[in-house]
Amino acid sequence: MNSDVQIAGDPLAIPHLLPPVPAHPATVAGFAGLARSIAADRAAWAPLVRYDATTRWYHRLRTGPGYEVWLLSWVPGQGSGRHDHGASSGVLTVLEGELTEHVEGGPRTLTAGAQRVFAPGYVHEVVNDALTPAVSLHVYFPGLTNMPMHPSQATDAGAATAPPGILAP
Repeated sequence: MNSDVQIAGDPLAIPHLLPPVPAHPATVAGFAGLARSIAADRAAWAPLVRYDATTRWYHRLRTGPGYEVWLLSWVPGQGSGRHDHGASSGVLTVLEGELTEHVEGGPRTLTAGAQRVFAPGYVHEVVNDALTPAVSLHVYFPGLTNMPMHPSQATDAGAATAPPGILAP
């Protein structure tokens, strides 16, 4: 007598019968879409947010194959310092409040829902210049392993930078 597998074939060999493989982004647009989908799920991230008056608060929200997602809060006056993200590309999404991104071409105001996409070597400084706290979501691909600090545009190029090894998204 024939078995079901002999008659119907191996069900695992038929792709439409397999559970879907969890999707993960493969393009910059895909990572921007991932950030938007996480941003839209406020119930998942809002209870995690903490505010710290002494330092920027951050929490690794998710990791996936070749990427990581960070949630950050910013009280008024807090900033990142001028930095890049080493070999990582990224997507910055403002979830609440308002942040100012300082780049070579001048400052940009980023309000809730705004996204910035950047490539490795992109130098910027992000600051909460507003009077209310802000929350942002950062997706790095590959995951963030290095965040070199750069001299402030207000100081001369010979000024010392932050010590190596200090890493905060």
